[in-house]
Amino acid sequence: MVRLTVSTEEYLMLNDNIKIVFLGGTKNHIRILVDAPKDVNIVRSTVLEKRLAASGEDEKLPKYYAEPETDKKYLKKKKPRICITRGNLEP
Repeated sequence: MVRLTVSTEEYLMLNDNIKIVFLGGTKNHIRILVDAPKDVNIVRSTVLEKRLAASGEDEKLPKYYAEPETDKKYLKKKKPRICITRGNLEP
C-alpha cells in the first residue's frame, strides 16, 4: 500500500493505460478522474460492499483501518501570525 500527498491536477499512472487525476476537493472529500479502457472494471467501494453484504460474502472484503494522526516530524511548521490592531489596547 502506498500513501501519497498530491497537489491538484497531479496524476498517477497504473501500467500504461490507466490514469488517475486528482482534481481537488475539501478536507474530507476529494474529486478524482479515472481514465481507463472500457474493459477495466471500476467499482465504487460502497456498491461493492452492498453487493457482497447482500450475498453474505462480506467477509471477503479487504479491511482498511484509519491511520493514526500524522507524526509531527512530517508536518510543516506553521509560521506565527502577527495581528496588528488600531486603537486603544487597554485591558
